Amino acid sequence: MLSEVKTEGNVFQGVKTMSDREFALFSRMIYSVTGIKMPPVKKLMLSSRLGKRVKSLNLDSYRDYYDYVCSRAGMADEFHRMIDAVTTNKTDFFREPEHFKVLVGRVLPEVADSGRFRQGQPVRIWSAGCSTGEEPYTIAMVAADYFGGTGAPVSILATDISTRVLGTALNGVYSESSIKPVPLPMRKKYILRGKGEKQGAFRVAPDVRRMVEFRKFNLMEDSFGFNGEMDIVFCRNVIIYFDRDTQVELFNRFYNVIAPGGYLFIGSSETLHGLNDRFVPSGPTVYRKC
Repeated sequence: MLSEVKTEGNVFQGVKTMSDREFALFSRMIYSVTGIKMPPVKKLMLSSRLGKRVKSLNLDSYRDYYDYVCSRAGMADEFHRMIDAVTTNKTDFFREPEHFKVLVGRVLPEVADSGRFRQGQPVRIWSAGCSTGEEPYTIAMVAADYFGGTGAPVSILATDISTRVLGTALNGVYSESSIKPVPLPMRKKYILRGKGEKQGAFRVAPDVRRMVEFRKFNLMEDSFGFNGEMDIVFCRNVIIYFDRDTQVELFNRFYNVIAPGGYLFIGSSETLHGLNDRFVPSGPTVYRKC
């Protein structure tokens, strides 16, 4: 018998309630692909988000949706939509502002004084789990200010597993409330105000957008596959969705791709304690590879 599923402000008629067995199937799939752990308390959230996809495809149940996602056609067309639906994306410009003080006051001067930089190589920065782009654009604006312009010798890679949020990031358009954390001098230099039909929208300036390369990327892939090493890695508020074994594996991979003397920034609610003892604490949730 079909029942009504109430989901995050929407009511879907004709979608069966997600069973514990169906939840287990999706939970295992999501974990194996993304490393994101879905405990039973997430069942309502998962059924809510996936219910929209079940309804849009005119399917009768979550099991039908699971079977479709696992099919050849589903893997080609629907799988990425499922990942977009289940990933949580929350970020802001200048989120955890203390990190950017450390970036300007210690990390960029130190990295810029390194031998690699003096040999003409750019400072390589990776924003892992960049979501809708506020973090890498903040890094770009801070670097532009530090080095004296958007021609700064900085290469910024920004990655996320969600194609939906990467689309927003590439476009670089944000609301007025979103850009409020950006200091006024930076807003004037690096953010454009929309006019006419686009009034109320704000877009990151082209020169700043060109400083960032956005790429779809799954942190659970066997190899990061980069050419060369990263000087600075931001991976903030990402590992909270992973279990301990996945966290240990991920930090070992970060250690291997960060250049000697390079830095790792993680979220203020996260820690490397008990996960990796090869990084040295160097500030509030800032770590250095010796």
